[in-house]
Amino acid sequence: MPMAFHRPTNPKPKPRSQILFFTLAIAAIALLYLFSTLMSTSGFSFSSSSKTLNMVFNPNNRNGHERIHKGHEKYLYWGDRIDCPGKHCGFCEGLGHQESSLRCALEEAMFLKRTFVMPSRMCINPIHNKKGILHHSENISSEERWAASSCAMDSLYDMDLISDTVPVILDNSKLWYQVLSTSMKLGPRGVAHVEGINRVDLKEDSHYSNLLLINRTASRLSWFMECKDRNNRSAIMLPYSFLPSMASKELRDAADKIKALLGDYDAIHVRRGDKIKNRKDRFGVKRSLHPHLDRDTRPEFILLDPPGRTIFIASNERTPGFFSPLSVRYKLAYSSNYSRILDPLIKNNYQLFIVERVIIMGAKTSIKTFKEDETELSLTDDPKKNTKSWQIPVYTMDEEGR
Repeated sequence: MPMAFHRPTNPKPKPRSQILFFTLAIAAIALLYLFSTLMSTSGFSFSSSSKTLNMVFNPNNRNGHERIHKGHEKYLYWGDRIDCPGKHCGFCEGLGHQESSLRCALEEAMFLKRTFVMPSRMCINPIHNKKGILHHSENISSEERWAASSCAMDSLYDMDLISDTVPVILDNSKLWYQVLSTSMKLGPRGVAHVEGINRVDLKEDSHYSNLLLINRTASRLSWFMECKDRNNRSAIMLPYSFLPSMASKELRDAADKIKALLGDYDAIHVRRGDKIKNRKDRFGVKRSLHPHLDRDTRPEFILLDPPGRTIFIASNERTPGFFSPLSVRYKLAYSSNYSRILDPLIKNNYQLFIVERVIIMGAKTSIKTFKEDETELSLTDDPKKNTKSWQIPVYTMDEEGR
């Protein structure tokens, strides 16, 4: 896909002494000479070029300081928007869907031993957002609409923490601008635009493996379709829990404050609203893709031992007081109880959900709605994946055997 970059703005230089100015001038001339040498068509070394880029440019300037990039010497770019180009360019799926796609791209970078060029913004699905940052005006451009319906990637995830496992840079960084400029000047020897080529060929074919930059157009259905062998557990390089554990420092700090206030606690994630969908068949009978979910996530069917425990509940259920019956047996806590900590920080529901995930991961016992793997506790045995099998909903234990 076409590669996008954001040209960094340079601050106005401050006055310097004559000696300092002279020193900087000498250094600038030396760097220009080194760069012009690297750009010459004879005897060019991708390795030496990449090393120079890594030494000279810092990818992210966050919190007033620059992080030194220590990634791989070659780069992998999948696009400036997750799952785009394709059917998801005009809108986006929820956070879980996008995280699956992002994890797939990170896995490929890991496999190819390349630094991944991370989209600098994450699309926010309006269905999963109630914070009011989305604008609905019809008189704005597509780029303005995208900016209004997205958030900064590093407001969700810690790039330094991710880079400890898979080196990443953001696509609005100085380093990405320099890599892009260098690869364009080199032409076919610097960058390849690929589509429909598997990662093994990208790694083993020297036509691709020696390039500074691989610009991939991933599956137009979803990025995660490139990881078709995910059913082969031994082929999975990054677990489902990887991105949830990579929350940004600000979000982790907020979660840590809440965990300290909770003390010794258990936690449950109850997913109801978007998953409890019924439709009538041609005989007028209601059917559901998750026939037990409505029953299994109701408070009368949620039983934890022992009673008296503090239970942190994260849920998309919108009925006020829905879980109140559980207060007879447990001390209930919700993220809304900690608005003093969260309100100054949280700008969208993705940030809120990530904080809640960190809190859930810190619980003594945590229970999810669906099983992600066989070792986890879950409220229901219904499969999370869409099976396309519409069944009659079960609302009581007596109906189970019917």
